[in-house]
Amino acid sequence: MNFVSTRGGAAPCTLSTAIAAGLAPDGGLYVPAELPRLRVTDFDGCTSLPGIAERLLQPFFAGDALEPELAAICREAFDFPAPLRALATPNDYILELFHGPTAAFKDFGARFLAACLSRLRRTQARELTIVVATSGDTGAAVAAAFHGQPGLRVAVLYPDGRVSPRQAHQLGCFDGNIHTCKVSGSFDDCQALVKQALNDAALQAQVPLSSANSISLGRLLPQMSYYASSSLQHWRTHGRALNVVIPTGNLGNAFAAILARALGLPLGDVVLATNANDVLPQFFGGAGYAPRASVATLANAMDVGAPSNFERLRWLYPDDAGLRAAFRAAAVDDAAIRDTIARRWRDHAEIHCPHTATAVRVLETLRRDGADGDWCVVSTAHPAKFESIVEPLIGRPVDVPPALAELLRRPAHAEPLAADYAAFAQQLREL
Repeated sequence: MNFVSTRGGAAPCTLSTAIAAGLAPDGGLYVPAELPRLRVTDFDGCTSLPGIAERLLQPFFAGDALEPELAAICREAFDFPAPLRALATPNDYILELFHGPTAAFKDFGARFLAACLSRLRRTQARELTIVVATSGDTGAAVAAAFHGQPGLRVAVLYPDGRVSPRQAHQLGCFDGNIHTCKVSGSFDDCQALVKQALNDAALQAQVPLSSANSISLGRLLPQMSYYASSSLQHWRTHGRALNVVIPTGNLGNAFAAILARALGLPLGDVVLATNANDVLPQFFGGAGYAPRASVATLANAMDVGAPSNFERLRWLYPDDAGLRAAFRAAAVDDAAIRDTIARRWRDHAEIHCPHTATAVRVLETLRRDGADGDWCVVSTAHPAKFESIVEPLIGRPVDVPPALAELLRRPAHAEPLAADYAAFAQQLREL
């Protein structure tokens, strides 16, 4: 299979080329030249997450240099669970994506990308630098996945003061080939620096670069796997499609579900839940698409005012009217996030991180407005990463999972960086 740019100005390329490049030469995002169609019966005999992932991704790897490695990549990347559990309210479920090494859903895509790139770099003499902007969880997942990988370096940028204390510690607790910078600005500033570097041909000639943000095809494709696994599990048990509410910022995780549905997986409605950064709810409500500066919220990993993967969404649905008809989006402010966390603990003994709470709140609204069927909220991070928010609301400590506790015991450091491209480019040259 070949892959093309959303902007149509780059030649088709192989999967390996698209993964290694991160961004297309014309500044667009890589997408499949065609979408395979899959049936539920195509997954007969597949029950484990790695096995389902291998079957799901095989058409995208067909004919590529990485195809013989796909099974091993899936086993290596997906060695922790993504359980679908029932919530206390009837016909409501939660997909827990926080059981990886950094307690966030980003572990799935980051580990898959690292497994791919480590294999592609075996024959390369020059080191490859992975540049990644993070609004909270991506950077730590990428750092953990790439830490100690020969021939690969990572530069992590995060907005200083706009991630939780434990997120900041995770981001700075890796040494060796991982370099972390706290940027004086927003996530959008960090993302702009990364995109400019990836489009800088002169810099790329000196320092080969790639991306590990959700713009990377190597992160997007594997994220479909847990949607395939959970929807197949539900279909096999109940014979019904599973509807999902997904907390979203940069639209990568949500687009993975949308793409999985387009391939034929038994997913029903896909509803987007955002925080006060409501660019998407405004668009789906009928306004023009109008990116703007992000504002800081309790659900900081979703503090995105210009979601990159909207470009992929428009590729899949070129007509705005058709796009608006296909999806819904709703915004949840900080007061509602606090209320949801406190009330779900009080009424149901559930503990949710602020991002998961946005999806829970949207699902509650959908149910109140008459939505039927089976619905799943996607839980993107462990609440222990946000103890300063969650614990005062529930009145008790949140247990810290062992993998997260181990990272928090390490020393942490991040270099200050102005939101200035010349300074960032020079730093990349000096790594």
